[in-house]
Amino acid sequence: MDADGRVCVQDGMCWSWPLVSALVLCSLLSVGTVRTAPCQTCRRLTDSFIKGLERTANKNFGGGNTAWEEEKLAKYARSETRLLEIVEAVCDKSDFDCNRLLEQIEDQVETWWFHRQQEAPDLFQWLCIEELRLCCPPGHYGPECTECPSGPGGVCGGLGRCEGEGTRLGDGDCVCDPGYSGVLCQDCAHGYYREKSSNHTQPPCSACHHSCKKCTGPQDNKCLDCKPGWILHSNKCVDVDECGTELARCPSNTYCFNTDGSYECRGCDQACVGCMGSGPARCKKCARGFRLTGAKCLDIDECSERAIACPGLNEACINEEGSFRCECAEGFIRRDSICVENLPPSD
Repeated sequence: MDADGRVCVQDGMCWSWPLVSALVLCSLLSVGTVRTAPCQTCRRLTDSFIKGLERTANKNFGGGNTAWEEEKLAKYARSETRLLEIVEAVCDKSDFDCNRLLEQIEDQVETWWFHRQQEAPDLFQWLCIEELRLCCPPGHYGPECTECPSGPGGVCGGLGRCEGEGTRLGDGDCVCDPGYSGVLCQDCAHGYYREKSSNHTQPPCSACHHSCKKCTGPQDNKCLDCKPGWILHSNKCVDVDECGTELARCPSNTYCFNTDGSYECRGCDQACVGCMGSGPARCKKCARGFRLTGAKCLDIDECSERAIACPGLNEACINEEGSFRCECAEGFIRRDSICVENLPPSD
């Protein structure tokens, strides 16, 4: 730093700290951006700042004079030069939120650097929690850092997470791990049961048979209540056949196909107009180009049944499923909608 309080770097260029931070920010905001929540941004910034402290902790000034180096390092440790070196690398160029926050908290960073490091060594706690009020301590949430609901095992009973924990956001409700429910995640969720335990600890919740909503064990005969699409019979959940009980609602030209606990609507065969199942034998009515033959709707061979299926000169009839097409006979090509002889070009 020179006599005017400006920061000078190795190439001889000198700037004031506020000007440098503004220039750095302006250059960074022109690139792609990444957007995150305020607390996450502050934590990311302070974590990067601490890494910068570690990176510059043992900077070698050279010279071969140990006493001189120690004196220079002592001055450098709390210098504006070191602060600038850390700040210049604290945010990625693509991190819009980090760079914007860095510009907004310039005064706080300087205050901590020059006056508060000794009494508040934890930069994240001092800056993000106490000064900026963007974050909360672990186990707390919301604008006033309210304590998260806790029980045996810690926050949310150790079986879930507190919504908004560590931030000034969220409502503090417990978002339970799979298999658990309740205010403190102490109950088993639907489809889970409490295992038996030989000691006095709370046993975990395990999954019921896939058909059970409530159960006493993992087997299919341990059901107490069933999931939708099943019905309880002798402690077993039996699949409801929606197709056979007219509970299914399928659109036209589809049919109902029963599955475990539900049903599917599948498309009818192309030979059908409406159907009761898969294949041409389950048609309610035959589609155009098909004829009921025995119990099936089968393709009509228009080429053999029609006297003149293709009326054009030199045309051949090609039968297709449910239809037919007319092509030029062998040795002929179509020109201007007419089949003419395919002759080699004349010399």
